[in-house]
Amino acid sequence: MITHDSSVNSPTTSLQEQQTLLRQLRSELLRHYRPLLLSGPGPIRVMARIVAELEQECRKRNIAPEVQRTEIVNRTIGDVNLRLVTECEGEPGGPSDYRLLADELGIALPGEQLHDYTATGEAYLWLRNQMMECERLLLSNHFDPRIYDIYGVGNPVLRSWLVQEMQKWSIQVSVNQLYLSLGAMDGIDKVLRGMAFHLRQQSDESIGILFPQPGFNVPEWQARSYGYHLHGYPTSPEQRFKLTPHQLEQILQSWPDIRLIYLTVTNNPTTFAYTADELNALHAVLRRYWEQGRTLYILADLAYIGTGKPEEDLARMATFTAPDVLQHTIFVSSFSKNFTLTGERFGWVTFGDPAIATAIVASWTNSMASLPGEWQIRYMAYYRLLQERPWLNEKLRAFYRYRRKRLIAQLERIKAEQGLFAEVYIDDDATVYNWSRLQSEEDAFSLFEKTGIAGVPGSGFSYTDEYIRFSIGVIPIE
Repeated sequence: MITHDSSVNSPTTSLQEQQTLLRQLRSELLRHYRPLLLSGPGPIRVMARIVAELEQECRKRNIAPEVQRTEIVNRTIGDVNLRLVTECEGEPGGPSDYRLLADELGIALPGEQLHDYTATGEAYLWLRNQMMECERLLLSNHFDPRIYDIYGVGNPVLRSWLVQEMQKWSIQVSVNQLYLSLGAMDGIDKVLRGMAFHLRQQSDESIGILFPQPGFNVPEWQARSYGYHLHGYPTSPEQRFKLTPHQLEQILQSWPDIRLIYLTVTNNPTTFAYTADELNALHAVLRRYWEQGRTLYILADLAYIGTGKPEEDLARMATFTAPDVLQHTIFVSSFSKNFTLTGERFGWVTFGDPAIATAIVASWTNSMASLPGEWQIRYMAYYRLLQERPWLNEKLRAFYRYRRKRLIAQLERIKAEQGLFAEVYIDDDATVYNWSRLQSEEDAFSLFEKTGIAGVPGSGFSYTDEYIRFSIGVIPIE
């Protein structure tokens, strides 16, 4: 696919020549992958694969890192790598020195070098000591994490702590209504599996699920694999890509088989969040159907609750506290995005209705038998760390805000100078993304070729490729 020219391995090759070669390699890769965008493994994976292969080829050709940084800007993946954070606002070591986050969150090893900063490793070691203390606590409560957990839903001590976490949002549940999961994605998968079985036990009719679009589309694949009838509904930019009460009414009338509604309260990819009034209006529509006896559940993805303004998140979550809304809602939460702990996979599922929790518990016990003991202990240690350092959440929100503003400013400059964007959207001060609309003749491939910025096309979120999502997480914004 790409021909190799050994001459570029020469140390005398100029940076300008290397830049020319890199752009040639990028063009060749894009020509190869463009036909595979829709027929391959999915747009997100295609774009990530292009970036990975281009970086690999650059290493083979000894293309200088500074050339790669200007010509390959990876904004495909949502994860924030704290080890790569270089930003510092104000005085080094001050409250806005974001380089310290890796150390403060216990990710950096003692003595690890992080962009002109040497990590103390204090939190790293503290977490390991807490893991020992948490294991002792579990044993004193007659729970041994080193043996088979017959229910597979996680230890009751940690679950009771997370019940308190839900109570911060005024969501009142018992420990028996909260199960641990290996991140939010695993929690969604287990809920969809369990609900498919439960609903089929109630009726032989088709089980439909509604996915407002654009949206995180992994649950669509999960639902399809469990035999759901998928209903996608494209929202509009005029409504900030959010489902309206009128639309929901029409959808429920048109598709009577819908039993679940997948709702990302703060949206990936659009970065827009439902307001409390908008959520209450949707609940009012659903309430009429509940009163008529129709089975309808909200699968509320809370992955980005905690990345937005605290008072607005609190107002959003308060809409779910009405008894009938709570009874028909299943919440999926994690520490992945709001605390950048994407590799740890700390998630949990909260059931508003204890009967549903009981009905689908087999989805946990029969899918993984028992949650890893060491993972549960580390989860507990991290929970304690976050309770001891509540300022970390605000620092991370400030960091996200700082990067989003810089990215938006960069995209606005590209729009003004090159005319590649029709609109660069201003977010709701939440998530780790930007969602923007390209000019009609542009797409993610042409943007990558012209600017070096790799984003994810709208088709990666069941929408049109006129739109593109960028992540602030992978690398800083130059």
